[in-house]
Amino acid sequence: MNVFVIGIGLIGGSMVLDIKSKYPEATIYGIDTNENHLSKALELNVIDQKATFSDLEKADIVIVSIPVDVQLTEMPKVLDAVSDDTLVFDVGSTKEDICLAVKDHPKRRNYLAMHPIAGTEFSGPTAAHLGLFSEKTNIICEVEKTAFKLQEKALGIFAKLGMRIRYMDPKSHDKHIAYMSHLSHISSFMLGKTVIEKEKNERDIFDMAGSGFASTVRLAKSSPAMWAPIFEQNKTNVIKTLEEYINNLQQFKELMTQNDFTEIYNEMESTNHIKQILNGIK
Repeated sequence: MNVFVIGIGLIGGSMVLDIKSKYPEATIYGIDTNENHLSKALELNVIDQKATFSDLEKADIVIVSIPVDVQLTEMPKVLDAVSDDTLVFDVGSTKEDICLAVKDHPKRRNYLAMHPIAGTEFSGPTAAHLGLFSEKTNIICEVEKTAFKLQEKALGIFAKLGMRIRYMDPKSHDKHIAYMSHLSHISSFMLGKTVIEKEKNERDIFDMAGSGFASTVRLAKSSPAMWAPIFEQNKTNVIKTLEEYINNLQQFKELMTQNDFTEIYNEMESTNHIKQILNGIK
């Protein structure tokens, strides 16, 4: 089985590591515009060989793991290059624009739109590791537009990787993920910005940062090259979530101003219900 990964970072790299562990006969080919990433991926045995788009004709599976804005131009080129039997899927955090970009492509049935809900704040091939997708949800969009035999191939792979499957239309996916992922990244970036602007002494930040601050600001270490295009593609949904979030912050500030700490307590107590909802998430 010839597996190609385009963009060898945390998600793409981790996925081919998992595939290699479950399918020892697989040969992993890497394509990346960053030559250092290719060399490091070879050194770490994330990939077996370097490749180019001209090699895609021999691919059985192609994993596209590049920024979502670049996907819009590169995915049609990938579909142009592959055979009729090749499964192509992406792992991007937005789905509506990419589904629209390939909707009329002659090989649309080769493409599976998906988003694995997994990751860390790290990037590049050194961030790739085994087991990232075990017990994680994988959202699949427009499954009916993918050839049935390729659906079966994909679902077999995802099952071996230990992933749970959820089906959703692209518009709903982008709306929900704005709340569940994109907003948390913005909050983390802006918390980090606030602290950096006000706490000029880096040693003070390091010495006084407790586990609460570290966990809350963790996502601010994420790659801007990946996240800025995500925010752009999902702009409408992200703005709506920000408006609602800012409104809650303003209400909290108003309660503080009014010394209404009973209501602040009640707000926090009711929000504690989130523990029950999220119980069991790794």
